[in-house]
Amino acid sequence: MDEKKGISKAAAGIIAVLAFAAGLFVGVVVSNETRQELVSPSPVAGPSVPAGPQVPADMADHIAHLEAEAAKQPSDADTWIKLGNAYFDTSQAEKAIRAYERALEIAPGNADVLTDLGVMYRAAGQPAKAVEQFDKAIAANPAHQIARLNKGVVLLHDLKQREKAVQTWEDLLALNPGAVAPGGKPVAELVRELKAGAPGN
Repeated sequence: MDEKKGISKAAAGIIAVLAFAAGLFVGVVVSNETRQELVSPSPVAGPSVPAGPQVPADMADHIAHLEAEAAKQPSDADTWIKLGNAYFDTSQAEKAIRAYERALEIAPGNADVLTDLGVMYRAAGQPAKAVEQFDKAIAANPAHQIARLNKGVVLLHDLKQREKAVQTWEDLLALNPGAVAPGGKPVAELVRELKAGAPGN
């Protein structure tokens, strides 16, 4: 998804977790079609996407169709992205990772897909790999705000690298001084609280 059109899936997974732990559920989900959600930088732990999803019948049929299309057109990056998105939407992190990675092999450098891939790595319990994907997204598109926001969340809550998280969000504020978390809290305020050592951060 184009960042300008909304918040991608990449943020939603992280949002769910962050918000759940903080008691503030903010579920803004939009993808590359409907993906790349913004993350809520509230303290949390655990995977962003629930394990053991129950896939509705209509979604299962949609996924089966996309799997068949990917088998028929293995060099079509868009089909692999759609398949990754469908796996993302049904909380199948490992399958989403494989689909997004295949898409990126065919068409490298898609910052939105890299950001969504980062969220899926976090959901799969691999936060360092998540940060690696967010860094790749930022390298591909230095103006990618969602990747920076997500990176800060993972650095702070998963990797316990507070100073790096603050720096990441300060870089975001340099791009957009008015950046806000999904709950509406300004990122600038979050940074001030972290620097001041506010409780709960």
